[in-house]
Amino acid sequence: MYKLYTIGHSTHSGEEFVGLLSMHSVSAVCDVRSSPYSKFNPQFNKEIIRDELKRHCIAYVFLGKELGPRSDDSGCYDKGRIRYDRLAATELFQQGLERVRKGMVNYRVALMCAEKDPLTCHRTILICRNLRSEDIEISHILEDGKLENNQDAEKRLMDMLKIPRAELFDSEEDLVQRAYDRQSEKIAYVKKITGDSENSEV
Repeated sequence: MYKLYTIGHSTHSGEEFVGLLSMHSVSAVCDVRSSPYSKFNPQFNKEIIRDELKRHCIAYVFLGKELGPRSDDSGCYDKGRIRYDRLAATELFQQGLERVRKGMVNYRVALMCAEKDPLTCHRTILICRNLRSEDIEISHILEDGKLENNQDAEKRLMDMLKIPRAELFDSEEDLVQRAYDRQSEKIAYVKKITGDSENSEV
């Protein structure tokens, strides 16, 4: 059984962030932001957080090209909105997943993005959805350092979206996938038509 963690940097200081990782013995961070820079939290700019993690003997790898919530592939968009199902089917995304799987063999890995709540972030709704399996135990490091396992996160997502836990004609797994689909539509990146006002946090 491999362990995988996710974490949102939110507005933590670099020291607080490292503390959360150390609390759970994380030894490698995979940065899955499409753009690894933060206008509001510059302590998480790629070079700064990489060096901060290195000082604490935590490895850093940028996987935003492979696993970020945006894509340079126009085929991944529908009327300007990213389609997570299309993104997940790309060779680049699958290569990113494989790098994470290989990394878990020798490291305790955490996927890092910006949002504090795992349910409002593609690290859960896109990446973990495509990594969830019987041989990977996924846990989300919350803002206070507590862990939420992925099964509990899925139940919370279903409750949030008012999707029943059981139905006569749909299996529990069908209902979970419905929840993922709905949340994907809610949080998917939409290309701006004019101006350069893209969010640099993810």
